[in-house]
Amino acid sequence: MPKNTSFFKKGRQNYKLFELAMAKNEKITQIINTAQTTVRLEKETIENLLGEINENFANAVYEIYKSDGRVIITGIGKSAIIGKKIVATLNSTGTPAIFMHAAEAIHGDLGIMQPADVVIFISKSGNTPEIKSLVTIVKDMGNVIIAIVGDKNSFLSANSDYMIYTPIEKEACPNNLAPTSSTTAQLVMGDAIAASLIELKGFTSEDFARFHPGGALGKKLLYKVEILMNSNPPKVLENTPIKDVILEISSKRMGATAIVDETGKKVLGIITDGDIRRMLEKNTFSSNTVAADIMTTNPKKINRKLLASAALQIMETYSITQLIVVDDNDNYVGMIHLHDILKEGIK
Repeated sequence: MPKNTSFFKKGRQNYKLFELAMAKNEKITQIINTAQTTVRLEKETIENLLGEINENFANAVYEIYKSDGRVIITGIGKSAIIGKKIVATLNSTGTPAIFMHAAEAIHGDLGIMQPADVVIFISKSGNTPEIKSLVTIVKDMGNVIIAIVGDKNSFLSANSDYMIYTPIEKEACPNNLAPTSSTTAQLVMGDAIAASLIELKGFTSEDFARFHPGGALGKKLLYKVEILMNSNPPKVLENTPIKDVILEISSKRMGATAIVDETGKKVLGIITDGDIRRMLEKNTFSSNTVAADIMTTNPKKINRKLLASAALQIMETYSITQLIVVDDNDNYVGMIHLHDILKEGIK
């Protein structure tokens, strides 16, 4: 009898585990279906924006381009959060921008605005009390108003100089309530504005780097060879005994040494620690062996003013770890090692 009780108890436990596994599978399926629906709805929203990229959109962007002022972006709720992101994108791509919360603006923050500033209002309905109050004030101040709005018949649309329409058929939220598709549309339109301004201004990757000097991208686009090179580089003459060549390589810790002429300026060749190892393996040296006997002539060089990323590309192309650095007169001024570049996060 005890055995039967144990058997049925174990059976009930297994069945419960089975039920839990089935319930989890149902939830997993539900999650996947909901997420896919969300992406599909937002994808359709973005595709619908293509029809709104028209002459009116272009005129709005051109208004920003020719303005001597800044871009002031305002909104409330989730639209305000999108506005902050668009401000960050504009600032990082050379268009000065400031975020001004619509509710705070009508309680004193309007003092930040200057006469030449272009004001972008972001709103799904275009009819919230704060937006209506602020639009009226900004309109009286004479600033250009651009509306990124989801309702063509709203108060904001009627009182803007340029209306950029962001239509949505349905929020991606299952209850059609939480701003999802609408904020995605606002964000994409903001990116479209920023990208258009980048093209108009001829904003280059070098310009971008100046606004991002602290990260790996900034280093890749800003750091020049002369910043990372060893400015007291290893060098020996052609007739330097091999023992002294090895000492020079070891003391300067670059894994190589340049072979220079009597002036110390013109590079005749290079000897790497790999060359030394190969010489020792082959036992092809003697007390009379000098630098000229094992050096590689015509070594790879790079100008000191070029980017360190260009040096990295040369090293990768030729599978080397050091580069001779020269000035505009082809004079030897330094050596750069692969580790110096990688240490800075340049890839």
